[in-house]
Amino acid sequence: MSLTRRQVTSAALAALPLGAAAAAPAHAGARRPRTVYIAGDSTAAQKYSDAAPETGWGMALPFFLRSGLPVANHAVNGRSSKSFVDEGRLDAVLAAIRPGDFLLVQFAHNDEKTTDPTRYTEPWTTYQEYLRRYIDGARAKGARPVLATPVERRRFDAAGDAQPTHGEYPAAMRALAAEEGVALLDVQALSLALWQRLGVEATKTYFNWTATEQDNTHFNPPGAIAVARLVARELVRTRVLAPHDVIRLHDAVPASWITWPAPLS
Repeated sequence: MSLTRRQVTSAALAALPLGAAAAAPAHAGARRPRTVYIAGDSTAAQKYSDAAPETGWGMALPFFLRSGLPVANHAVNGRSSKSFVDEGRLDAVLAAIRPGDFLLVQFAHNDEKTTDPTRYTEPWTTYQEYLRRYIDGARAKGARPVLATPVERRRFDAAGDAQPTHGEYPAAMRALAAEEGVALLDVQALSLALWQRLGVEATKTYFNWTATEQDNTHFNPPGAIAVARLVARELVRTRVLAPHDVIRLHDAVPASWITWPAPLS
């Protein structure tokens, strides 16, 4: 499959109604490919042309996976582990997921909103309880759950040191992963280290900084590509995927490969 076709396919999968990607019929006699499902928030979500250049890392993940390993990106702006479940979005994913697939789960940004009872979870109680629903649901379907700690925001102190912003949520996820025997992609620690290496000014070129906006949470294409590369490397390190399942881990991926489809009507 050429790169151009792959980009179009990734965008088309993201634009399909929930579950449609996995429900598409396979060619007669062909083995159904394993699919990487993403459940998460705006940092991972598909963005459309009206939001460009904002880019979710889930949009870039297909560039690092071989062509027979499609991504079904169900991440949605503004969702927490709780609201994603309460809105029926996890049910929709579980209706589509099949044995051998992967469910990659990244939440915390909106779980932290203490003033919003529709989204807030407490790290060591309700956050873990909701994450267990994703773990149990995937396992019940014969799929493999994978937890990913939340990617870090861009925040530096006066000395120029990158600062963690997610409180106890990453630690709570790490503890749950160990308790449940679930693979953990420590995106929080890795992204924080990356922002530290890049520094105050260089990190601006990875986030959605424009002439009218200074967004220290969401990414532009280079930032989304960098985080997707971290995710792909972690998928191999944790043996969720085999080395032959990933590509371009050490190669440049041009920002021009990111495309934004028209908004859904």
